[in-house]
Amino acid sequence: MAKQDIQEITYFYEIVKALNATIDLKKSLYFVLEIMSESMSMKRGTISILNPLRDEIRIEAAHGLTPHAMRRGRYKPGEGITGRVIQKGQAIVVPKVSEEPLFLDRTAMRRKKGEEFSFICVPIRKGKQVVGALSADFPYSPTTDLKASERRLSVIATMLAQRVINLEMIQMEQESLRLENLRLQEQLASKHSIQNIVGNSNKMREVYQMISQVCRSNATVLIRGESGTGKELVANAIHYNSLRSRQPFVKLNCAALPANIIESELFGHEKGAFTGAIRQKQGKFELAHKGTIFLDEIGSIGLDTQLNLLRVLQEREFERVGGNRTIKTDVRIIAATSKNLEEGVEEGTFRGDLYYRLNVFPIYMPPLRERKTDVLLLANYFLEKYAKENQKDIRRLSTPAIDMLMQYHWPGNVRELENCIERAVLLCEGSVIHSYHLPPTLQTGEESDTVPTQSLEEAVAKVEREIIIDALKNSRGNMAKAAEMVRVTERKFAYKARKYGVDYRQYRRQSLPRSP
Repeated sequence: MAKQDIQEITYFYEIVKALNATIDLKKSLYFVLEIMSESMSMKRGTISILNPLRDEIRIEAAHGLTPHAMRRGRYKPGEGITGRVIQKGQAIVVPKVSEEPLFLDRTAMRRKKGEEFSFICVPIRKGKQVVGALSADFPYSPTTDLKASERRLSVIATMLAQRVINLEMIQMEQESLRLENLRLQEQLASKHSIQNIVGNSNKMREVYQMISQVCRSNATVLIRGESGTGKELVANAIHYNSLRSRQPFVKLNCAALPANIIESELFGHEKGAFTGAIRQKQGKFELAHKGTIFLDEIGSIGLDTQLNLLRVLQEREFERVGGNRTIKTDVRIIAATSKNLEEGVEEGTFRGDLYYRLNVFPIYMPPLRERKTDVLLLANYFLEKYAKENQKDIRRLSTPAIDMLMQYHWPGNVRELENCIERAVLLCEGSVIHSYHLPPTLQTGEESDTVPTQSLEEAVAKVEREIIIDALKNSRGNMAKAAEMVRVTERKFAYKARKYGVDYRQYRRQSLPRSP
């Protein structure tokens, strides 16, 4: 065996060793380029990978290039020598770089006067598909056997193929995750935008204005209002329209946790801090670093926890339970409460200094009874939502059902209204929700005062009257069609209409006056 052949075998063996020396894909590529530089007198070398998601070629590993030059080395398939090699799948040999018009020199590393280079670029394949390219610069010499160098690079490219394919897959996964993350963030921002809070009453317009004013700042916000008014929706809108929208948004319901656990939830704990603390745990403030934390029902926390919370608000630092290391945090706080904090301050159950720290920018969520004009808007929104969820063709609420919704005082606010409509959708088998589909509290409850005590005959008469009105609405006041809809004779329908004081002419389409 010739000495040259032995050297080449040794050379390829060194490359195989370099590729298997580490599980770090990029590091192994750099090892190969170093061996090429030492054994082939290579001045510069690059391994480029095609990103099919972006339709872009970029340098993944290089020898003899600065990081800045690597970032500049980006091509489209078919662009420059590297782009053509990847597009065509065929090696290109350039004896003199200065005489090749297709050579772009994006890295700007070959502009030194008096230097001449030969350039060889070979494809890296995955089966029949080209996934990248291996290229090398050699000092120009008329005696250099460029064909032999091309053959050697092609063998190395074959050896590199699996590593490059794995890198390509990792890049595609990372790019896919990045795009999915952006899509989810946009979806969240859209879902929790101000426009998705239902309501157009004057009081709700004030709420929208206040959200718009505060969302782009870092100010602490205190959202006040009765349970079920939508305080969490406001918190969502503030965060997802803020400068922190791409950072974590951590929520904690303070009323849902026992007093001895809430401090651990907020600030975390060290291993062995108390019975059951078998490992270190990060608290909500650590998880929300650089983002927003939403503390619902802040008025329910104890005085000891209030003191630690005050420190976070003032100093932006805390210690884990059982720990002595001070942890700095950059968190925006949005708090919400249904309690009267002023009364709590007077009674000594809520710290005055914490109250004033929280009450920087208060937003008041009005109860539903104070925004009656939004009841029908919300009812139609929930009707559409739950009809779609349950795959039902329910198109509207009947007039008596609307009247009942408007007359009720809604002690449970929007949450109670949503539950009522969901129940009505489940009970309804037709295309219209009637009053008898609504919960008994709305129909006969003494507290609501919406339906008086009545006999069976009166109740039947009320339902009959409602059916007659609906039929006349759908038939535009045509008695014959209306009678056919409810499956009675026209004579009987007319009799019932007169009995209940329903005038069919009120439901006829008004004709426009004729021009003289």
